[in-house]
Amino acid sequence: MVAPLADAGVGAQASFVAKDFSLDRVAPGTLLHVSAQGLYRAFVNGTRVGADLLTPGWTCYDDRIAYQSYDVTPLLRAGSNRIEIWLGDGWWRSQMMWAANPIYNCWGDRIAAIVDLEADGIVLLSTDGSWRSGLLPIVKSGIYWGEDRDDRIAPTETAGVEVLAFDTALLVPHEAAGVREMAPLDPQETWADGAATVYDFGQNVGGFVRVTAQGASGATIRVEHSEVLGPNRAFDNRNYRSARAEATYVLKGGPEETFEPIFTFMGFRYARITVTGEAKLLQVQSVPISSVPVLAGGFTCGEPSVNRLVLNTIWSQRGNFIEVPTDCPQRDERLGWTGDAQVFAGTACWLADCERILAKYLRDVRADQRADGAVPHFSPDPTRLHPIENRGDWAGSTGWGDAITVIPWQLYLHYGDVAVLRENFPAMLKWVDYLWSLGNGPIVATDGHWGARGFTFGDWLQPVGDNRKPRPTIADDCAATLYHFISTDLAARIAGILGERAQAEALHNRAEAIRSAFAHEYIAPSGRLAHNDQTSYALAFLHDLVPAHHVEAAKRHFRKIIEDADYLIGTGFIGTPALLPALTKLGMWDLAEKVFLNRDVPGWLYQVDRGATTIWERWDALAPDGTIYAPDMNSYNHYAYGAVCQWLFESVAGLTPDPEGPGLARLRLDPLILPALGHAEAWHDTRHGRIEAGWVLDGHRVTYTVNLPEGVVATLAPNPRHANLSGDGTLGAGRHVMTFDLTD
Repeated sequence: MVAPLADAGVGAQASFVAKDFSLDRVAPGTLLHVSAQGLYRAFVNGTRVGADLLTPGWTCYDDRIAYQSYDVTPLLRAGSNRIEIWLGDGWWRSQMMWAANPIYNCWGDRIAAIVDLEADGIVLLSTDGSWRSGLLPIVKSGIYWGEDRDDRIAPTETAGVEVLAFDTALLVPHEAAGVREMAPLDPQETWADGAATVYDFGQNVGGFVRVTAQGASGATIRVEHSEVLGPNRAFDNRNYRSARAEATYVLKGGPEETFEPIFTFMGFRYARITVTGEAKLLQVQSVPISSVPVLAGGFTCGEPSVNRLVLNTIWSQRGNFIEVPTDCPQRDERLGWTGDAQVFAGTACWLADCERILAKYLRDVRADQRADGAVPHFSPDPTRLHPIENRGDWAGSTGWGDAITVIPWQLYLHYGDVAVLRENFPAMLKWVDYLWSLGNGPIVATDGHWGARGFTFGDWLQPVGDNRKPRPTIADDCAATLYHFISTDLAARIAGILGERAQAEALHNRAEAIRSAFAHEYIAPSGRLAHNDQTSYALAFLHDLVPAHHVEAAKRHFRKIIEDADYLIGTGFIGTPALLPALTKLGMWDLAEKVFLNRDVPGWLYQVDRGATTIWERWDALAPDGTIYAPDMNSYNHYAYGAVCQWLFESVAGLTPDPEGPGLARLRLDPLILPALGHAEAWHDTRHGRIEAGWVLDGHRVTYTVNLPEGVVATLAPNPRHANLSGDGTLGAGRHVMTFDLTD
């Protein structure tokens, strides 16, 4: 690694390293291998190398740093050549975490680059002490800050470089697809806001605004961003907290100039642009970016608001899968929260090819796992290297730490590679041992103090309704014990798949001990669960923790609490993904339909009716009059509640993965017919080809059509609602049409 001596440290003007060199000839297939401490953008003879953004990406940099390899043959020439590597602070050293506990220089205080130019197995050029450095027109950048640029400044060599001690064993080929631009979005509407102009692009995204302008030297363009508008269409980005999230540009003057940030991104639907001085805006566009820009699946039905909900989930995934599956792309956070990722993993794999990005993420989770087995709340985790004073350890919460078991399992179901299970199995064992140790047994002993050993988020943001008479919520120890079982049971199944027979038996016995202890501790002799809340029933039923002799009574209690809540959702981050699958499993189809299609708050369609174009963090994020709720913790692009889409694929469309045929080689077909939808269709691109399934309801008659590629078989599951079924058994490749009568 060579560090630019022109660099003045974090938050200072961006810098570059460069080298002039000569080639006798240009060999076909000449490769540029490049990485950096910080973010980089490479240029060969003045032309940008590659199309990837935010390279080299984001990992636990003390564990691994990615490098990229590009064929630069077309950019080189015989004779004189020049390589420039522009460098920005990025995740390496710009602010991480929120204003109360900001962390700067998280992975180091020196930005630097490493380069090899290679042809025919011979290294033609490498970074060394002969490289030069200088300052860039980017006068300041940061992940939360945004980017400021003055194009009157020309990149000029002013200093040398320092060769840094660096362990090249840290370098790994980029483990996921590069972040890429998507098709730009033009404004749908504009209006004046004082001296500024507000642009509505019609879609909340993770990305940046591209501005083309022409004007006098020194004219300034300021671009502010927001996700929502307040009452009376007031521009409001208070929910960004300490993230400035702006871009400013100073024109060089002369011909048209196009500006966009290089070393950051923002979460926004709206841009407010102020021009100072003599300049004219010629074009303004929103440019979404993502590590998963290509759809791998879709779901549509006869209810437009449901279709919009699915589209909102797709856009939330795109805007938050930028190198790492983050919670949000806009405020001073943008962290890879493990709880969000684990509840969403199934949906993520239906909607996009997530095999590589989630496998990469799991490597960071393992790098951040604590010595006692606690899994971090988010990863990459700045607090592992820089603990926050008086806040304890940011690791070990159930529902969050269980990402280490749940995500590998979902990857196995969708992509069929046993390697992801083997790679993560030791970390799974450490995690379930940690959970057992908290209570020295099956019931997890929790601690309500943030950062304490045994702290858990429980069912984060579980709604309580009217605070004058709040509805019941799950207790931390109950939520933790439920997930103790989920992870231990999964680890037992995974041990069996890996051929670890002794481990499989021991983990199975432990899971059964948790099952028995849960029933003893949290289920009354009447069959009523201790906290009588939706999350408790949903998770307990979904994971078979209600003993057979209590099932009917517990079902009655479950039904009553949902009916008493007027079919409003009573679940938070960990309960919501389980709610509709549990109701479906129990045959409470009427409740599943009413809860799903409820348009009041809390409910999925409430936010659609409020004009949402991505998934909200809070059910009540925006009041009916447009008032923004609690801007200090309120993201309008937070994919977790979009996990309901997994239920749409697996239950409503009927495409349930069968663990006996991983990689979606085997499916269980059991469509949930929701009369209010009229019809439903789903598709998904697998390693075998495209799967399609859909149904149409005509009166009480249902026509269910399935298309399967070669290599995929599906089994029709018996269902008491499906009378006079025209087909049965196992289906192979081809198009299959089945009919049945829908009974009550």
